Amino acid sequence: MLQKYVSAENGGGMGVTVDKDVASSWETFRLWRVSDSEFQFRTSQGQFLTCDGEGGSVSAIAGSSSIKETFYVERNYDNRVHIKLKNGNYLQATVANQLSADYPGMPGWDDNAATFEMTIVANYIHGDYQLANGYGHDKAKEVLKRHRNSFITIEDFIFLNRHGINTVRIPVGWWIAFDPNPPAPFIGGTLEALDNAFSWAQAYNIRCIIDLHAAPGSQNGMEHSASRDGSTGWPTSASYISQTLDVIDFLASRYGKHPTLLGIELLNEPSAASVSLDLLVSYYKQGYQIVRKYSSKVYVIVCQRIGNADPSELFQADIGSYNLVVDLHYYNLFDNFFVNMSPLDNIQFIYNSRETQLQALNSANGPLVFIGEWVNEWNVTNATQLDYQNFGRTQLEVYNAASFGWSYWTLKNDRKHWDFEWNIRNNYLQLGRSLQSSFPLFVLKKHMHTHI
Repeated sequence: MLQKYVSAENGGGMGVTVDKDVASSWETFRLWRVSDSEFQFRTSQGQFLTCDGEGGSVSAIAGSSSIKETFYVERNYDNRVHIKLKNGNYLQATVANQLSADYPGMPGWDDNAATFEMTIVANYIHGDYQLANGYGHDKAKEVLKRHRNSFITIEDFIFLNRHGINTVRIPVGWWIAFDPNPPAPFIGGTLEALDNAFSWAQAYNIRCIIDLHAAPGSQNGMEHSASRDGSTGWPTSASYISQTLDVIDFLASRYGKHPTLLGIELLNEPSAASVSLDLLVSYYKQGYQIVRKYSSKVYVIVCQRIGNADPSELFQADIGSYNLVVDLHYYNLFDNFFVNMSPLDNIQFIYNSRETQLQALNSANGPLVFIGEWVNEWNVTNATQLDYQNFGRTQLEVYNAASFGWSYWTLKNDRKHWDFEWNIRNNYLQLGRSLQSSFPLFVLKKHMHTHI
């Protein structure tokens, strides 16, 4: 065996060699699962490995994937694999350090030119796309139907009403506009779930915010935006952006006159690293006008970019003239800055940084301010119940001052401190008199889809 790594030269767009001693980004590929045994290999620059057929060399020049970019992977022990084309030809590493589809016959699992070692270096995306694609349509439909029938029910709206919560923020994916038969691999049923939520909310005097949480191609590369492989394709495609505006049109036309609808959030957490401010503002302006076609009263909510972005940037963008809200997400997590903080450090940060920022934004002559996501969790180890109560009380005190209120992530969760109901039932988060004020809105996010 050569004991070399397969490499896409320049990270993609060129040939493929088998000549590298150390694996880096050129030697790392994103696996697109087609079936249990069929996969496509995407390079770090976004191209796909492709082969014309028997005897052909493998290159990394395909801009999209189809049959020629689909390979069968046979697996054995110790991460050993064989890779072959649809016609049965196996790939091999040649003595000239090329990757070609001309291995003679069927290889064994000994040290030969057609046996490779495949190492999974990361497997961190477990969102809607992976659930549906992994289970396959029929099984995924069964799993999601069972989930949607049991995860959020009318009993949860009774709970919210009893505890003074007056609004839910409901995240949806772009494929809801194609229900009941969305594009593969997504599964229908989300529109029915949203209709149910509106009915239950209306019965218990609760308003609804529809939050477009996942856009075509993914706006941030994360699992909750239904990214297929961790990449952020939404800002690179005019077609994706146009399709997203069509989804906003669908939601606004269907729910715009519904008495329970309070607002429509045009996009959740676009990435500052991938989505330029100019592109995002252009999209937000178009989305604002679409909502206004169907309602003059519904609030239009625009979310800050996540990452290295100034929260005030959207206040200066002139997106819409009235009933416009900017959504900020406040977590004492996801940043090394918070790693070694004590309970008191976390509380002081809320007062010294978050409260100061909120006061400045509230006093600006612009959109309303919405703390659209926060959670009573932190990086503190061995925190007591009293520590959590104090942290939650501080956040409620500060976030109550937001001119459009706040929203907790999330109503139910397998991690208990992220679970709003668990926090309330177990007295870790004490709403108390915090809801007895004159602020116009206190909202709670209700999670309508699963993370597995």
